[in-house]
Amino acid sequence: MLNKEQRREEPEINGSSLADIAFLLLIFFLVVTTINVDAGIGLVLPPIPDENVEPPPVKDRNLLNILVNAQGMVLLDEEPAAVSEVRERVKEFVDNPNNDPNLSESPDDAIVSIKTDRRTPYNVYVDMLDEVMGAYAELRNQASQERYGVPYSALDDDSVEQDQIQELFPKKISIAEPDEG
Repeated sequence: MLNKEQRREEPEINGSSLADIAFLLLIFFLVVTTINVDAGIGLVLPPIPDENVEPPPVKDRNLLNILVNAQGMVLLDEEPAAVSEVRERVKEFVDNPNNDPNLSESPDDAIVSIKTDRRTPYNVYVDMLDEVMGAYAELRNQASQERYGVPYSALDDDSVEQDQIQELFPKKISIAEPDEG
């Protein structure tokens, strides 16, 4: 009896619940993980115009034409400009603080028209749109600071104050169809 070695069974891990644990972990990670979705450019499109109604006439004075050609060069009212100059030029055009006869009559009448070529580099187009949107954001922020003492972003959504600032500086941006190229 002493010479006989007792055979011991090797301990085993019960594998029947491993599938359940793996499934629960899979569900956990699917629920907890966020998936980044490319947002794109957020613009509110105007309603479809009635075909029977002609659009109102626009004075040349109230229209700022921005052209971006196939090489990514920017023309503001047919004058070459850098993308970095666009924001200040749009702010000056829309606000017209000195009542310049070459700039818009009022912020409500000002229209910024952006036209590109089909071969315009996409990053230049996005930068241009960012600069125009940034100009309106700065104008609204400045007006909100002057009137209410708080930045425009601090105003409550759909509040009377926010509506007044939006009416003071409405975004009138025309994105024209690209030229065939």
